[in-house]
Amino acid sequence: MLIAGFPAGAWGTNCYLVAPAAGEECVIIDPGHQAAQGVEETLLKHRLKPVAVVLTHGHIDHVASVVPVCGAHDVPAWIHPADRYMMSDPEKALGRSIGMPLMGELTVGEPDDVHELTDGARLDLAGLQFSVAHAPGHTKGSVTFQMPQTTEVPSVFFSGDLLFAGSIGRTDLPGGDMDEMLESLARVCLPLDNSTVVLSGHGPQTTIGQERATNPYLRQVAAGLGSVDAPRRGM
Repeated sequence: MLIAGFPAGAWGTNCYLVAPAAGEECVIIDPGHQAAQGVEETLLKHRLKPVAVVLTHGHIDHVASVVPVCGAHDVPAWIHPADRYMMSDPEKALGRSIGMPLMGELTVGEPDDVHELTDGARLDLAGLQFSVAHAPGHTKGSVTFQMPQTTEVPSVFFSGDLLFAGSIGRTDLPGGDMDEMLESLARVCLPLDNSTVVLSGHGPQTTIGQERATNPYLRQVAAGLGSVDAPRRGM
């Protein structure tokens, strides 16, 4: 399996291209702010053909390049319905007034073909399987994508802004909710095997075992206690 990722834009949001191998079809995860050029360079480098864009949530730092990427390759985008409005109305998602400057010129709006994600769905794309888990807390429509373990590689978990190395996503923007975040961490993350590789929306990769041992939020949830006063990340 090939996973090529790079941080893009002002927020350093991780965009991932996932394929069975070089020279094959691929899925693009979270092409955010200023990600379009990096996507094209990665496609060319690995000789990949995109078949879909899938989105962990609707914040502009994760979806700003959806329209140009989908348009250039005539592929659909997948997003949870609770976050779909953010593609066309990013100011509302950030609690800003309509018309206020937002990181210069951005291409906002929906691509021509949008599919909606549901909790528990399985996406079969580019010869790969992605299990979808609805994980609200950072936004109402946040989701994660998990790829199953094989004999060659451990399970891979695209956590979006739910879980980071040493932290979690912020909950103080519109649609954020700390209680929902903690419930999502308990329901979605804790059952995963320690060997599961975590590829998050920001920052370096980690594993569930590492986070179970060191992440203050995951440790607190595992202990069945309340909220934690520790730094959170993401836009």
